[in-house]
Amino acid sequence: MPRQSEALILRTYPFHEADLLVTFFTRAEGKIRGVAKAAKRSKRRFGGALEPLTHVVAHWEEKEKQELVRLDSCDIISSPLANEVTYPRLVALSYVAEVIDQLLPDREPNDDIFRLALAVVHHLKADSIWMPLTYFDLWIVRLIGLLPDLHACVMCGAVLNGSKAYFHPLADGLLCQDDKRLASTEISADSRAQATEMFRAPLNRLKSDPWTRSRGADLRRFLAQRIERHIEKKLVTATMLERI
Repeated sequence: MPRQSEALILRTYPFHEADLLVTFFTRAEGKIRGVAKAAKRSKRRFGGALEPLTHVVAHWEEKEKQELVRLDSCDIISSPLANEVTYPRLVALSYVAEVIDQLLPDREPNDDIFRLALAVVHHLKADSIWMPLTYFDLWIVRLIGLLPDLHACVMCGAVLNGSKAYFHPLADGLLCQDDKRLASTEISADSRAQATEMFRAPLNRLKSDPWTRSRGADLRRFLAQRIERHIEKKLVTATMLERI
């Protein structure tokens, strides 16, 4: 049965001699995996359309009792490669794609996350990746249901506003100074305030002050730990971002 939907390309893998195995996140039907026949040779059907987070209209065919669909073609709506390409920006795009791929189950549409991804890709610039990445981490963790209360200790319930807070890979939320564990990491009051601001305003209305890599780094690490604990493995691209 022929199908089509607006979609974001997440990942591609070599599959047979000229084919590619493609994971794409459709607006209508959620995450789908399919085979793009002769994609390595067909510039007419797939030229430039299978790069991570390319926004496309995907056309595919599916048959009963077959897990993989046949991806016939993709019409590009917008490509992240149309703007300046730098290594940090490429890693950031790959990170967003990996997180969506790892967190979302197959065949479950999620329009909130689709719109989040589109907004973040639009704001990931060559010289400015850290603010949109922080926004992405915060909102996807919240939308998936993995975000704990950022204003209370998960152990004793003590209010953390105005006091120090910590996180640990094996804790389910933030910890107060009395309940922090060995090897806990402090999350600054400034980062928690940034999170509150990001929940109150869309990405295009946030302050455009320069964001260095260090700004919000503790918040991003805390959120990445929430994701990695949920998927029970390390994010490859999170390690790459830490090395930038």
